Amino acid sequence: MRSSSAGTTDDDESATISDEYDATMETDTDVVSKDGAVESLSTPFRPGEKVLAYHNLRIYEAKVLQVDSKEKRFYIHYLGWKQKWDEWVGIDRLMIINNENLQKQKALENELKPKNPNMTKGMKRKTMSKGTVSYEKLIDIHIPSSLKKHLVNYSEYITHMGKLVKLPCSPNVDDILTLYLEHRSNKDGRESDTAGEVVSGIRCYFDKALPAMLLYKTESQQYQQATANQISPSKIYGAEHLLRLFVKLPEILFHANIEEETLRELQHNLQDFLKFLQKKQSLFFLSSYETPDGSCTIE
Repeated sequence: MRSSSAGTTDDDESATISDEYDATMETDTDVVSKDGAVESLSTPFRPGEKVLAYHNLRIYEAKVLQVDSKEKRFYIHYLGWKQKWDEWVGIDRLMIINNENLQKQKALENELKPKNPNMTKGMKRKTMSKGTVSYEKLIDIHIPSSLKKHLVNYSEYITHMGKLVKLPCSPNVDDILTLYLEHRSNKDGRESDTAGEVVSGIRCYFDKALPAMLLYKTESQQYQQATANQISPSKIYGAEHLLRLFVKLPEILFHANIEEETLRELQHNLQDFLKFLQKKQSLFFLSSYETPDGSCTIE
């Protein structure tokens, strides 16, 4: 499943947000290009080779099917998955299979296990059976058009104008989530356990997903510098990057294997949060931009 500009579709936005990094490791091999010509490519991976591949927040075993020499990307098949999940990925998504990387895979799985039982209330893993409704039909997060415009604008600033969001942002993601909780409390007349769980879940997904799937390649170095002191991304980044998470959430939640009833409730709560973000966008989307050399502009 794929998630959600004049002229830009939701799928285009999702693909733009998850742009792949350029290749960084080199060795020579011959591959067949799209026009059928055999040419040399500097790459550590060959067609037919088994690899470890990042997908969403996890690492899976995969097999390289094709190599695109011009775009420096790899068409892979996740072992044990249906063919519809085959995809082109950048070299940043792939690792060789060795003991070190297998340990990294195991450590990541352990890290993603819920540490707070309240966050997963009702989110029980269930076996897909004859009576189970396809999650692809259930997960549908609608991003309001006014918020989509921010995604398009930021894509333009970053990919075509060479700018970066100046960090740290104010308000940051933590601030926005806190304000949403206050909003729900005022509206409901009491603190809501459900809203608290949703906010905790958004924060957790954001902190895990940001380095794995929410950054443009030109933002990678900035991220390394901003989080050098082990500060959580939710305390550094703001509404612009938080909005990118909602483009990817349908795909992330698909793999969470949440029960249908709980998923519908979660979907409703996420839409409510987006409405809040839309209503307060003039307060949240106030970022200044900078170029890699440090010069700053305000958009």
